[in-house]
Amino acid sequence: MSDTKDEDIKEPKSSGTYECGCHCGYIKFAVTLSPALPEYQVVQCNCSACTRFGYMLIYPAATNVKWHNDSRSRCAAYQFNTKEKDQLFCPKCGTSLGIDFRDFMKPHTYAISARTIYGVNLDELKYKKLDGVNLVKPAGDLSGHYWDEEKGEMK
Repeated sequence: MSDTKDEDIKEPKSSGTYECGCHCGYIKFAVTLSPALPEYQVVQCNCSACTRFGYMLIYPAATNVKWHNDSRSRCAAYQFNTKEKDQLFCPKCGTSLGIDFRDFMKPHTYAISARTIYGVNLDELKYKKLDGVNLVKPAGDLSGHYWDEEKGEMK
């Protein structure tokens, strides 16, 4: 007889794999999420980058993102603020794909825009709000600021 209580037994989380990409098809990849999208909480952040890029983010580990046809190397990248993350875009059609946290997050993680998932119905997703304006350092709206490479400072 086991001493395990019913509340100690956890149901395995669902998982799902989703095909994603830009508008023109130049960038294509697959993302595996656990839990699957119906249970996943997509992050809506109010920071200047997420607001301007239209991000609604899911956070798969890099090992759960499979880039098709070397698409990761095809991405254009924009860096701002700390220069520790790449904001990823399609260089052909301009689609905002998400963020490559590179060494900033361990283990290596991506923040992928749920808008890139083929066939996604955004009205059916569950959302979690994040106050990035006040929580992500440096706090504040960084839109319209740029990094002066020569002076090593934000303008």
